[in-house]
Amino acid sequence: MRVIGLIGGMSWESSAEYYKVINMLVRARLGGQNNARTLMYTVNFHEVELMQREKRWDDAGALLAEAAVQLERGGAEFIVLCTNTMHKVAPAIQAAVSIPLIHIATATAERIKQAGLTTIGLLGTRFTMEQEFYRGILERDYGLKVIIPDADDRAEVHRIIYDELCQGILRADSRATYAQIMERLHVAGAQGVILGCTEITLLVKPGDTALPIFDTTAIHAEAAVALALQEEAVATE
Repeated sequence: MRVIGLIGGMSWESSAEYYKVINMLVRARLGGQNNARTLMYTVNFHEVELMQREKRWDDAGALLAEAAVQLERGGAEFIVLCTNTMHKVAPAIQAAVSIPLIHIATATAERIKQAGLTTIGLLGTRFTMEQEFYRGILERDYGLKVIIPDADDRAEVHRIIYDELCQGILRADSRATYAQIMERLHVAGAQGVILGCTEITLLVKPGDTALPIFDTTAIHAEAAVALALQEEAVATE
């Protein structure tokens, strides 16, 4: 079993979910007392969030690249970055290490293609919804049509992530807000929806929408376990 290197802390609530899902999957595959072999480097999200707000992406890339270096030195055999948004700096992370990085957008896009969908809604931070680093993979590399919420809905999705979900606050009215936004994506033509922030899965569940949900936390964790157990080829950066 390969050692999984996890870069966590963005936020720690979703990083805990990664740890849980990865170990549950390994136990399901192997049975008995088996669990994953993992290392986790947890950054201080306060520092990362400040870099995001100040658009200091190079600094953020350097910080996460150093985390990856530490994981490789500790014996990790590949890297899982436990966040969607910070895949904006995935190239800097990959350049710093000799072990592969499993890219969350690539793993998600492959799952969508396997499902036979061509048009997908995307929820996430405003960085993920609006910028090229994530949508570009879906559109350019996989030929998907990506639909994002309108400006007001994007602002509310982003606010709920940072003001509530990243702080462990789960509100029924925010779940209802997400459900309404997903319905508007459905009306706009989305055949499914990507939960493109690893915190959203803490709030939104399949019963909250008629659309197929692509839970990036679960998809990313499943790709990590597949590579750890060498079950199948998975996409890397």
